[in-house]
Amino acid sequence: QVQLVESGGGLVQAGGSLRLSCAASGRTFSNYVMGWFRQAPEKEREFVAAIRRSGGSTLYSDAVKGRFTISRDDAKNTVYLEMNSLKPEDTAVYYCAPGDFRTGLGYRWYDNWGQGTQVTVSS
Repeated sequence: QVQLVESGGGLVQAGGSLRLSCAASGRTFSNYVMGWFRQAPEKEREFVAAIRRSGGSTLYSDAVKGRFTISRDDAKNTVYLEMNSLKPEDTAVYYCAPGDFRTGLGYRWYDNWGQGTQVTVSS
């Protein structure tokens, strides 16, 4: 398993920005696709964004497309989520996760989670 530590959350007003970080342990970080997910109170965890290996293709949910940007620094074993134009509905605990991608099959996410970081957007 990969040890994951998310950070960077906080309280921000609507329209503001935050940058989340997810630091991963292990020498094989660059082999993984990395994703961000979020879970709001009384809701299921949902996909937010993904980035393929070597900073390749990215994918975003419709809810965040155009406002959030995922990136990675394999030298630092870290994946980032830049969040702009935040809305109250973005309020959630944000998690990162490793996975893989298979052509024709799409993304597969491992059951490997950190403690998450809380993002609260006030109106």
